[in-house]
Amino acid sequence: MKILSRDTLPLGGFAGLTEHRLVTDSRVFNGRKPPQTREGLGNFVYLADARYQPFGETGMHSHKELDVISVMVEGRIAHEGSLEHGRDLLAGEVQAQRAGGEGFAHNEINPDDFRSRLLQIWVLPEQAGQPAGYKHYSPADGETTRIYGGDKAQEQTFDSQTKIDIVRLQPGHIAQLGGETLVYVYSGSAQVSEKQQSTEVKDGDLIRANDLRIEAKDPLNMLVIRA
Repeated sequence: MKILSRDTLPLGGFAGLTEHRLVTDSRVFNGRKPPQTREGLGNFVYLADARYQPFGETGMHSHKELDVISVMVEGRIAHEGSLEHGRDLLAGEVQAQRAGGEGFAHNEINPDDFRSRLLQIWVLPEQAGQPAGYKHYSPADGETTRIYGGDKAQEQTFDSQTKIDIVRLQPGHIAQLGGETLVYVYSGSAQVSEKQQSTEVKDGDLIRANDLRIEAKDPLNMLVIRA
């Protein structure tokens, strides 16, 4: 089990937001990869824990052949762009945008006078040239919600062998995660165990492990990535 704490990383950012970058995969960042950041898993290549400044925004920018997932943790953002223009993303909600070969442009704006927080995730699509698309999710308390990955026969999520879930546990509840996983805790704390190793994790901890047992100590929100 390997754990990386967000608060040990330098604070960066651009435009109207600051961020801690936890995952910057070498397949995308090459020589620009900060050495203290982790590699991805499967086609998952980037994770940042970001704060928007009051009334801050990213500015309109474009993506191509990239899937971009935003998990709203605190506050809200107003979404502008070529996909679902004008839709707000509220705390607890998730938006997934597939750029594909068509590409999309977007600007995410904090419309409020306090610092909102979100997770920014990038995944490489397995097939080039797909049409652009948008999906929205509202994960419920005490449940596991798939926000990315699955086969082509379903339309609930963008298809991929890399799977991403939002897992929300109440205190005392347990999650058993088989195989290799990346887990990012973005709210609450838990006791995690891998074989004979056990430790406590909290908001801002990124865990890479095999066959991980997680027991929530208080209301727990996690991002779980498997390939």
